[in-house]
Amino acid sequence: MIGIITYGAGNIFSLTAALNRLNIPYGMIANAADFELYDRYIIPGVGHAGTAMNKLIDTGFVPIIKALTKPTLGICVGMQLLTTFSEEGNSNLLSIVPLKTIKFTNTQMFKVPHTGWNRVFVDKDNQLFKNILVGSHFYFVHSYFIELSNNFTLASTKYSNTFSAAIWQNNFYGVQFHPEKSGVHGETLLINFSKI
Repeated sequence: MIGIITYGAGNIFSLTAALNRLNIPYGMIANAADFELYDRYIIPGVGHAGTAMNKLIDTGFVPIIKALTKPTLGICVGMQLLTTFSEEGNSNLLSIVPLKTIKFTNTQMFKVPHTGWNRVFVDKDNQLFKNILVGSHFYFVHSYFIELSNNFTLASTKYSNTFSAAIWQNNFYGVQFHPEKSGVHGETLLINFSKI
């Protein structure tokens, strides 16, 4: 069963609505003891990465999350929290994946935030994207992106530049897009995560 890590910076409603629709069982993690109740975890997130990290620190969950060995998925800001550093507030983050989160450059051609549907290209064979065609569209809303890496980028997307749409390090996964708002492909990804 999935445990959703609640720390005051996640869009829980749309995520739980999607899990309910897919009949994927889940519960909420509100204290340290709750982690033992689940076999995988989701870190949701919306808004400012630095503020989200401060809220996560306040829960006392940081050392527990960093020590997790079960499948863990960060969504949007939840993915950015897995990185080392964000330019948003010049914030130090969880440092689980040694990458940086960087601000898009706002231009006439490429408005920030990057909002809407965009194609995702899977760069590595992985269960998270099982039965999802290369170049499928997912829904994005973000002003900051995670740099590309041969070692940690699982899937990429191009906007003003090419960035990590998904990252992977051991049992930790992150997706910049919102699978809960991405139609059939997002639903497939959530189902895949529930089976990893």
